[in-house]
Amino acid sequence: MSDITFYTNPQSRGQIVHWLLEELGVPYDTEWIEYGEQMKSPDYLAVNPMGKVPAIKHRNAVVTEGAAICIYLAVSYPEKGLVPALGDPRLADFYRWMLFAAGPLEMAMTTKSNAWSVAEEQRRSVGFGSYEEALSAIEGALVVGPFICGEQFTAVDVYLGSTLNWGMLFGTVEKRPAFEEYASRLQSRAAAKRAIQLNEAYMESHGA
Repeated sequence: MSDITFYTNPQSRGQIVHWLLEELGVPYDTEWIEYGEQMKSPDYLAVNPMGKVPAIKHRNAVVTEGAAICIYLAVSYPEKGLVPALGDPRLADFYRWMLFAAGPLEMAMTTKSNAWSVAEEQRRSVGFGSYEEALSAIEGALVVGPFICGEQFTAVDVYLGSTLNWGMLFGTVEKRPAFEEYASRLQSRAAAKRAIQLNEAYMESHGA
């Protein structure tokens, strides 16, 4: 039994954490959780009271929320290089854009997918300003490149790259050249491909 138990569903954002785990290359056990009764069961609600995936148990710690899991795992295994070292100024970019992706960008995408309108006078109070402002902020962050933390690939790229890729696929993120190039380059990584294969294999074996 490994130190990490990973709770996921192949058709969920658990794929983000799956990719990160493959990047880390550390042993982990996967618990596939089905939507519906199992995800809302007392056993799983004891892990995540929201009845959602992904979640992990790492030794005696439980972590939920995709961005939090990515941060936690990156800092738990600093030798893997998925987070800048303490004292490295790029650490500011790591936290800044991870939380921007999980907060303002996520809300901008939700607003887009639900066709919610935000009046100009409300932009200061909604946190993400406007859909266009949120996307332009991310676009600006990609100028430094090739990754969010410059030359260092980190857990932020796993989280943000997945978010942009799925957003463009489902129409909640505008297809801008910078986004397409960034997401495509990240999806070509061996660990990303392994995670996709693992999820596809599970779905095929279970008739999903």
